[in-house]
Amino acid sequence: MYKSLTLIFMMINADLRILGRATPAAVAPTASPAGAGILHLGLGSFHRAHQAVYTAAALQQQQGDWGIVGVASRSRAIVDGLHAQDLLYSVATISPAGTSLAIPGVHTDAFVGTEQPDRVVAQLADPGIRIVTLTVTENGYNYSAATERLDLDDAGIRADLAGAAPRTTIGQLARGLQARAASGAPVSVLSCDNLASNGTHTEKLVREFLQALPHGEGDETLAFLDAAVTFPSSMVDRIVPATTAALRDEVDSLLGARDSVPVPAEPFTMWAIEDRFAAGRPAWEAGGAVFTDEVGRYEQMKVRLLNGTHSLIAYLGALRGAETIPAAVVQPPIAAAARALMRGEYEPSIEIPTGVDIRAYEAELFERWANSALGHRTSQVGSDGSVKLRQRIPEPALLALGQGRMPHLIALTVAGYLSCVAPLAGFEPGPHAAAMTDPARERLAAFAGTVRGGAELARRVITDLQLFGSALAHQDAFIARVGQLVDTIHRSGADAALADATSAAEEGMLDTRTPTKETR
Repeated sequence: MYKSLTLIFMMINADLRILGRATPAAVAPTASPAGAGILHLGLGSFHRAHQAVYTAAALQQQQGDWGIVGVASRSRAIVDGLHAQDLLYSVATISPAGTSLAIPGVHTDAFVGTEQPDRVVAQLADPGIRIVTLTVTENGYNYSAATERLDLDDAGIRADLAGAAPRTTIGQLARGLQARAASGAPVSVLSCDNLASNGTHTEKLVREFLQALPHGEGDETLAFLDAAVTFPSSMVDRIVPATTAALRDEVDSLLGARDSVPVPAEPFTMWAIEDRFAAGRPAWEAGGAVFTDEVGRYEQMKVRLLNGTHSLIAYLGALRGAETIPAAVVQPPIAAAARALMRGEYEPSIEIPTGVDIRAYEAELFERWANSALGHRTSQVGSDGSVKLRQRIPEPALLALGQGRMPHLIALTVAGYLSCVAPLAGFEPGPHAAAMTDPARERLAAFAGTVRGGAELARRVITDLQLFGSALAHQDAFIARVGQLVDTIHRSGADAALADATSAAEEGMLDTRTPTKETR
């Protein structure tokens, strides 16, 4: 019988001890905050393996009331699991060398936002909360790629504007800031999602919500934003796969206690933050966070080189039968396509942050993807592509097209995505593709059931639906190339499409190589 986490922690001192495979001893919580100064929206695995860990390191260096009130979007299981364990959980850092455990110990409370929407507003209005952080995924911002504005046609946004207890993230932020304006207490809203200029993006959407309120209801809050609210941008990076039963069993064995909500993560972690905080912040640099005015460059590097290439690996890996990213990236055709995509199509679109060795960064990406102990599933990485890809592919694709170059491997990424989530009649993409979830899957599947081939599917999705924004919707040559690759996948298989796109991309790199913009 395993002891409870609470009993384990009562039996050990407050010094942090990292537990390796060969060290069967308990792990102490890293931090014990004096109070709550952070409200976090999106109490998922990524937050608990990333921002919470940095906050624990900050509190180890400098004590303070920077505890975190966590708001789960919908998952009662996480909230119940945390409360059953006195808000404690373990982060399992996994590598081929072994597994180590740490307990951040920074959360002071947790609840489900959809069950207590009024409480979200009240917490946002509380002057004791000085930072609001977000990890709600790209899909959580109710942004319309077609209009490049807040999606005012979304049913949730309409309800929030009409005065219902807010349930969308933007509605919660806007209504909470509206309540906070009465006290004038300064606050910072820090997005930690994979969105370009995520701070600016979040502020824009909150302001559009307030501007859409009737009778000038949001005017006072807009003035409050001008005077006392900042929206710093940040870039976050750590691979955090889904928690599995096997991981829970391993953690239980190592810890000697039952942890119902452990989080697996890779050893690598990075956080680049714009240092614009209206009411102070934790010493996150103690955990390795970088405060910089080049957050945009870090975002470009990560969202395109890591996330964009990750998408290609996931879709083509799934189509070739690979259950995990490590199993996909070791396949020579996928590895070759990934390298050519990074160097020939993504690199020319980024400005490298000062001091970053781009070749070392790329080599590290392949090491991270090949971490077989982590077991990151292609179905997880490939999910929500309709939202993720619009953040990753339009600008690099448009840059190449504007220079007279066809981005063959970006086109292959889109073709792979469509083949996984909206296969044409008669094509079976396999179980890993079938396991991918996507908010647009039903609409895309309806298209796929009525079109006559890849060209028509690509046109319906990219032009008519404008799934990747308005600018790419009018790039006929790119749309035709996506359609060709869809047909190749469906008729001849993923290998044929990989060979076609990779050889064309490599030939283009030799003919018209564009130097990467780099600042040192």
